Amino acid sequence: MPRAHTPSHELTVGQVAERSGVAVSALHFYERKGLISSTRSATNQRRYSRDTLRRVAFIRASQNVGISLTAIRAALDELPSERTPTREDWERLSSGWRAVLDERIAQLQALRDDLTDCIGCGCLSLRACHLTNPRDVLGGDGPGPRRLLRTRA
Repeated sequence: MPRAHTPSHELTVGQVAERSGVAVSALHFYERKGLISSTRSATNQRRYSRDTLRRVAFIRASQNVGISLTAIRAALDELPSERTPTREDWERLSSGWRAVLDERIAQLQALRDDLTDCIGCGCLSLRACHLTNPRDVLGGDGPGPRRLLRTRA
């Protein structure tokens, strides 16, 4: 299928979708959220700069490890607008999330270990479990997953 000609530094929404593996609707969503931006052609079609591919890859990788869109946007807002971001720019952004990811890993490990205990016990009730929460002592600490929240402190 022949493609419309666009300047070499610009990509259509379809080209970005194809190259990034992200649906066109997701690209539109990212744009509405301020994660990526486009210009408009003379015929009012979206055009993206080539560095949008790097931004989309960063967004997807960040989402895959559980980083919120709000945090992703804040990170992307720190990137230079006058030039294509460098490896150092990306490294600076991602290094700020190391502590967040380490905390998430610790939470997931605790969850994994607790699930093993619960499945082995068979009761599957943290409220009534005589091994991990005797007499519902964790209920006095407040609502929610108290054991997991303790690992964050």
